[in-house]
Amino acid sequence: MKPAAFNYHRPTSLEEALALLTELAPDVKVLAGGQSLGPMLNMRLASTAHLLDINDLSEFSRIRLVDGEIEVGALARHHALANSELLRTHCPLLAQCAQTVGHYAIRQRGTLGGSLVNADPVAQLALAAVTLNARLTLVQQGARRDVLAGDFLRSAMTTAIEPQELLLAIRFPCIAQGEGSALQLFNRRHGDFAIVAVAATVRVQAGRLTRLALGVAGTSPVARRLDALAQTFEQAVPDAAWIAAVAAAAAGSVEPEDDRHISASYRRELTQTLVARALSKALERAASHMHAGTP
Repeated sequence: MKPAAFNYHRPTSLEEALALLTELAPDVKVLAGGQSLGPMLNMRLASTAHLLDINDLSEFSRIRLVDGEIEVGALARHHALANSELLRTHCPLLAQCAQTVGHYAIRQRGTLGGSLVNADPVAQLALAAVTLNARLTLVQQGARRDVLAGDFLRSAMTTAIEPQELLLAIRFPCIAQGEGSALQLFNRRHGDFAIVAVAATVRVQAGRLTRLALGVAGTSPVARRLDALAQTFEQAVPDAAWIAAVAAAAAGSVEPEDDRHISASYRRELTQTLVARALSKALERAASHMHAGTP
């Protein structure tokens, strides 16, 4: 199929893009990588009177250190995230998540901003943003605001972005000494969306776990960070029994729904298994970073 007719706009500056959004909203959709929007338009699952292609705004594809945080432009491609030495050193979870997105062709075109705005319930980059408590910068003519990832992602395919706004950049915390992170996911075939995905970051000091962040996708309409659960398991010795207890508690805290293909009980079992694997790998990496003396 082909998309319904629309007017095509390709601004060459942020100011022009924001002016067009103000003029055309709400009858406009923004094209970044197009890996989600393109098929939806072609299958007429979505339509628009105006398409705003922002790919000429290449300055918003940078990955850089800013004030002790990693700032990633919304137009940064998945392959750039996956292969960034800066991310591998300072924000490895984001790089790990990007490496698992779709197939090679998708990673060449898909963008971080596009993935977050699309808000698929099991998207790996949305899971990373929620788990790391990333901060998103949204801009419109005459205003800008910051929103935490957990507040930005409201429901399946629904976010806090306004029709006249652009997602400009995303800031992630840098990993600290003694921290480790890991992603675990399960899908039917390589490149498919995951049935369940889990991301974890841990910090170990003097043999005790002093910080735990645990994110789960595929068990609710958006990726969730299990903060209340994590706090109850901090300040403990992270041994095998601790891992098993956290995994069991995580499985008990999620509330997936049955669908035609996958039962809720199966998603809970996957959650338990993947949490245990993610914690084991994250703890292994935390020990490695501590011994290396580098973040």
